[in-house]
Order: sequence, then structure tokens, then C-alpha cells
Amino acid sequence: MLTAVNELVWGPAGVGLLAAAGLWLTLRTGWFQLVHLKLWLGKTLGAILTRQPELAQEGEGSISPLQSLCTALGATIGTGSIVGVAVALISGGPGAIFWMWVMAFFGMMTSYAENLLGLRYRQQQDGLWHGGPMYYLTLGLGARPGCKTMGRVLAGLFALLCVLASFGIGNLSQANAIAASLETVFHLPPLVTGMVLAGVTGLILWRGMRGVASAAEKLVPFMAVFYLLGALAVIVTHASALPAALGAILKGAFGLQAAGGGIVGYGAAAAVRWGFMRGSFSSEAGLGSSAIASGSASTREPVQQGMWGIFQVFVSTFLVCTMTALAMLTSGLVDLRTGQMLTLSPAPDLAGEAFSSTFGALGPAFIAGAVLLFAWSSMLGWSQYGAECWSYLFGPGSLFAYRLAFLALIAAGANVEFSSAWSLSDTFNGLMMLPNLVGLMGLSGEVARETRGYLFRHTRK
Repeated sequence: MLTAVNELVWGPAGVGLLAAAGLWLTLRTGWFQLVHLKLWLGKTLGAILTRQPELAQEGEGSISPLQSLCTALGATIGTGSIVGVAVALISGGPGAIFWMWVMAFFGMMTSYAENLLGLRYRQQQDGLWHGGPMYYLTLGLGARPGCKTMGRVLAGLFALLCVLASFGIGNLSQANAIAASLETVFHLPPLVTGMVLAGVTGLILWRGMRGVASAAEKLVPFMAVFYLLGALAVIVTHASALPAALGAILKGAFGLQAAGGGIVGYGAAAAVRWGFMRGSFSSEAGLGSSAIASGSASTREPVQQGMWGIFQVFVSTFLVCTMTALAMLTSGLVDLRTGQMLTLSPAPDLAGEAFSSTFGALGPAFIAGAVLLFAWSSMLGWSQYGAECWSYLFGPGSLFAYRLAFLALIAAGANVEFSSAWSLSDTFNGLMMLPNLVGLMGLSGEVARETRGYLFRHTRK
């Protein structure tokens, strides 16, 4: 059943809709992610490197912009950045990486619009700020003539699907990846892993939004630098294979023949499908999830918050996923002439094998540690997304029920068969994006107006 649903949602229609939304928002904002590259990098990466004080400022009932970014990045840089890339290579060949880049390029503006609207339409309840597609669907799209009922229905549908997705992409698949990695490397029983994870996660969830944001702020920067340095070491060790790896990505993307004959990969159709699907999974652009974290930020300028959405996709896909892919391609796991896999290792073990080529016996342990950090940070971020949507549907007084269910599923997810956990995540991902994309397309004019206004004020300065 999951396979049938995924074939529909992630077939030409679903993938086309996701790509069309990113393209449309790119056009309506004047190719903002490319034309204003210096601007958004300066306002994001530049602010981090120069330690701008406003990044750490928390407002009344809100978290700091840095905490908002780390929460969103923590939820985004999960197992999709390691295991998801391996799945893309196995199923779509090296060319799938190119289409991950394409999806990320246009997804930058999808994420930009989500973050912008998430801050623009947030609401304050019980002294705390709450945002996300639920609010811009009801207050934005629903304010259009004749769209009030549609906005409410889509908001409720999104919230329900987000709760379910938090159990899939944010729980089952993450717990499963952690348990599989630790069992392979350290022979730790999955049940023990699940119980320990549930216990530690429960301590953080007890503090609510601020607890998750505080943990993400400490965990995400460390884990990102830790992993990128390790991947860079693998690539540098096999630097002579880098040109061939990049060539395999480009040739495989279009189903071109290698110099020695044969198609690089599995054809353009498979490369596009798996690149787009795994690219969406890794960046989460189009799902609307990052808009929930944006709604809690102390940032006052919607466009500024939107630029953090662009940066989020840049880090998750163009940095982390690309480094993962190049480490696997240059370390001899793939025939770079044909794109065929040269190893029988399953997707969860592929990165460990690649890192072993540089770090020896420590390679799998390194990846096990990275998967643990990545997946757990994703789990924390998605627990907050699910909690916000549960609260929207059933009220904050019933949040304890959601948190108990989330913690119980961590233990269960550690013991779920791998393909089932990922199939479930793909299903909820695909369904969740549909109401969100309707809202983004309907409010694209407002996104364009906000962007033009900000650029006008910025230019005048």
C-alpha cells in the first residue's frame, strides 16, 4: 500500500508540482537566490561568522533567530543527509545527485517563502508565538474572497499530516537509522537503543519549545562541523577520483554514455525521480515544516527570516549531502564509468564503508556517531513540529498525549524493518506537501511584494 501511494505522490505529478512551485516562486522573486546571493549569504552566514548580537536575542514568548535556525537545521539534517544520499545512489545512480542539486536550487525559494509566511502570519497564544502553514493557510489564503473554508480545511489537513509525518520522518526513520547503525558497529540491541533514546528525548521534550531550541543550538553546529570535516578528509584522500566522480554525476543525470560504453547509472528517469525525492527528504523544502520553527523566532522582518530558509537548504543539500555523495563516489564504492554499485552493502552501511577507506576500522564508528547526532537532532526538531500541529488541532492542554505517543514510537521505530520506515516517511512527506504548496502558490504574490519592499528599503540604505 505504501509503495502504491508513493508511486502516485512521488510520480511525475507530485514531483512536477514540487518543482513547479519552486520555479514559480523563483520567477516571482526575480531569481532571488541567485541575483541576491551576496545579500542572503551576508545576512545569514556572514551574521554567524561575525557573531552578530541579534542572533542570540530572545524575545518575549519567542526563541532567538539562531535557535530557530538550529531547530530547523536539526530537523532537516537527519538521516536523509547520510542514508538518504546512499539510497539515491543505489536507486538512481550518480546522476541522482545532480537532480538533488536542482531540487535544492529551486527549493531554496520554496523554503524562503515558507519561512517568510511563517513569520508574517504567526499568532501569539498563551504568551508564546506560534507559526506555520496552519496559520498562513487560514489567515492568508483563507482571507481571499471565497477561500475561507478552503483555507481552514487545508490548514487542518496540513496539521494532521504533519503530526503523522512527525511520527514517520521525524521518529520511525530516524530511530531506525540510529538503531541499525549502532547495532552494526557496536552490536547494541535495537530495543536498548530505542529505550535510551526515548528516555533522553523525554527529558528535553518536558521543557517544550525552549528545551528543544536550546538543545538544537548546542548540538547542530557541533555535529555539522564534525561531519563535514570527516567527509572532507575522505574526499581529500581520494582527490584523484574527484573529477571522475563529478563527471559521473553530470553524465548520469541525463543518461549519457560513458567513454567506455554503457549508461552512467540507471537512466535519466530514475536519476530525476530519486534525486528529487531524496532531495526533498533531505532539505524538506516544500513540506512547510521549517515555517513552524520560523514562527517562533524573535526576528521581526519576514524577508530576513525567509533568507534563513535559503541558508537552511544550502547547508543541508549543497554542503552536507554533496560532501556525503562525493565521499561515497570517490572511495571506490561505485564504478564511475557505468554508475553501477561495486559493493553489496545496504544503504545504512554505505557511508561507513566509504569512511573506512580513510579512517580504517574507525570509519563505521565515525558514521555511527554522525547518524546518532543527525538523527537525534532531527527527532527533536520534528517533535516540536508535531507538537505545534497537535496543539493547533486539539489544544495545548492535550500535548502530553502527543509527547507520550512520540516517545513510545521511538522504541518501536528502532525495531521497524528499514524499508518500511522509509516508505512510511516518504508517504507522509509527499502527502504533507500538497496543502502547503497550495498555500504557497496562492500567496506567491504576497511573497513577491514583501521581497520587493525589503529590497527597496535595503537599496535605499
